[in-house]
Amino acid sequence: METTVVPTTIDRVPLHTSEDINRRIRHETEERIRHFALNPIGIDRRLQELDEEWDIERVLEMNASTLAFTGVVLGATVDKRWLILPALVTAFFFQHAVQGWCPPIPMLRRRGFRTSREIEIERIALKALRGDFGAIGSASTERDSRASHALHAARLCFAARQGGQAR
Repeated sequence: METTVVPTTIDRVPLHTSEDINRRIRHETEERIRHFALNPIGIDRRLQELDEEWDIERVLEMNASTLAFTGVVLGATVDKRWLILPALVTAFFFQHAVQGWCPPIPMLRRRGFRTSREIEIERIALKALRGDFGAIGSASTERDSRASHALHAARLCFAARQGGQAR
């Protein structure tokens, strides 16, 4: 049996996030899907919002590059000791690339930043509710049942795309 020390890109952030925060993020997504199961008229608008949502990787990249650039500019113009900032930022960014964790991750997750997988699951579930993939679940119009079927289908669809397991 082969084991890997480095988690997959898809799994690394949730693996290094407290289960309470992961659960809260999942719950918030599920609540939105339940809402749109009852109010499908807002699905198109929500899909547009999801297209504009920054995932946690993008936020980290932006923050790391901003801090590193700031440190280089301050090191070149104010005091060379500022060069420690880009050195630390790149070390933390390297740690994130390898392990999926770095100091800003817990704070960003608490603020609700999601992984691209978490965003995509919501997107697929909304499209399922909208009927993009045909009828979902039973003929029931009950909100929780439709939402549950849509989320389950989205997780299975995403897992099939990634060649992994549904979560």
